[in-house]
Amino acid sequence: MTNQQSRPGEPEAGDDPAHRDVDLATLLERLLAQAPGKTQKDLASEAGISYPTLNAWMNRTRGTSRIDPEKLRAMVEVFRRWGVRTTPREFFEAVGRPAPGPSGDEREARLLKLYRQLPEARQRALLKDAEAMLQVSRIT
Repeated sequence: MTNQQSRPGEPEAGDDPAHRDVDLATLLERLLAQAPGKTQKDLASEAGISYPTLNAWMNRTRGTSRIDPEKLRAMVEVFRRWGVRTTPREFFEAVGRPAPGPSGDEREARLLKLYRQLPEARQRALLKDAEAMLQVSRIT
C-alpha cells in the first residue's frame, strides 16, 4: 500500500516490530529496495544531502547520531513522494534519537504567535529553555 497516512487503529510503518532496532543504513537499504529505479544518488539529490555523506551513512563509515533532524525529515518526504511508506519515527529511531512530536503548521503558527508577543528578554529565555529541552531529549 502506498498510502502515506495511517488509518485510525492501523499501526504506522515505524510501529512494525520487524522494523524496530535497525540502524539508518539498514532502514535506507530497505526503503530504497521499495523504490524501483531509485538510487542513493537520487535520494541524496532530492533530500538535499551530499552524496558522499549519504554513502558514508550507508557504508557505516560516518556516524549518524548528529544528523540534522531536517535531513531526516527530508529523506522521509522523498521516500513518500516515491510512494514508499515510512515515518519520521522510523528515521529518528534508526539514528538512536527519540522521535519528535508532529510539527503541524497550525501548532507551529500558534507557537510563533505566542513567541512574537513576548518581550525580547522572555524570547531569549524561551529559546534557551527549548535548546535545553532538546539536549535532554537527545540524552534520554
